[in-house]
Amino acid sequence: QLQLVESGGGLVQPGGSLKLSCAASGFTLNYYAIGWFRQAPGKEREGVSCIGINGYTTVYADSVKGRFTISRDNAENTVYLLMNNLKHEDTAVYYCAVFPGHWCGSRWSSAQDFGSWGQGTQVTVSS
Repeated sequence: QLQLVESGGGLVQPGGSLKLSCAASGFTLNYYAIGWFRQAPGKEREGVSCIGINGYTTVYADSVKGRFTISRDNAENTVYLLMNNLKHEDTAVYYCAVFPGHWCGSRWSSAQDFGSWGQGTQVTVSS
């Protein structure tokens, strides 16, 4: 069974940092682009970032550009999202998902194009 598991969420003060992990079981992530999404209460799921199979081709939402960094370790079969300078508006459940291709493409922020969603990890930014 293909499954992704997110971890690393928690409560952090504004300006703080968290590093999320997305681990795969039952399959290898190496052949797929991987996206991070988030969903705040009452809002639609939005794309945060995406990374291609080479680990160098990345894209970010404007709201997180310069603060978040996506990376992958194919040997560990894991994708990471390092979040710095966190803001209240970053509060959400964060999900990772598989894109059925090697590269993120122009539709990288469209959740409907992704699959094998994890259960999510809660990130709360509060003082």
